[in-house]
Amino acid sequence: MIEWWNSLSVVMKVLWAITLSASLIFIIQSILTFIGADSGGDLDMDVDASGSFDAVAADAADAADHPTGMGLLTFRNFVNFMLGFGWSAILLKDSIGSVPLLLIISIIIGVALVFLVMMLFKWLGNMQQAGNINVFTSAAGCEGKVYLTIPAARAGAGKVQISINNAIREYEAVTDGDALPTGASIRVVEAISSDTLLVEALETLIV
Repeated sequence: MIEWWNSLSVVMKVLWAITLSASLIFIIQSILTFIGADSGGDLDMDVDASGSFDAVAADAADAADHPTGMGLLTFRNFVNFMLGFGWSAILLKDSIGSVPLLLIISIIIGVALVFLVMMLFKWLGNMQQAGNINVFTSAAGCEGKVYLTIPAARAGAGKVQISINNAIREYEAVTDGDALPTGASIRVVEAISSDTLLVEALETLIV
């Protein structure tokens, strides 16, 4: 193993390091997802495997709906890109003699993989969520955690993941109070629209 590693060029060592790291993170994400502890949200509550899948589907569906916005810039998509980029570069290195050309092709494959996965989960998410929950009657009082920071005083929207009807769902969220950072515990005050919630910090409710 050491001899094989020492025989690699600097470029190939970097590619192998990127690819193996991305593969390990992908495996960990997959395990956490299917045991009900989605790594994207770190929700401290009991959920079943189908609920965790709903959160993943919601994440990817939102990314596909916003291909030029923040939805695209997620850690999950970054890992998927590195997987496509790294493995394609390694597998094609003997077929493509030019390193710059190899890198360009690998980048294209990585980007293509990200969009394919986003569209797949968008489709699955739509199948999972269509008609299942009436957010206006079910969301109020539900607890969860902030997924993307929520600006103070309704200055903008962030994202939250909440446990609703025994499943984990992701919604845009605003707050009337101070800014809520990623990971903060929250409770839903009311549903403003079908995809936006008004939330408040859970700690402020403790007397």
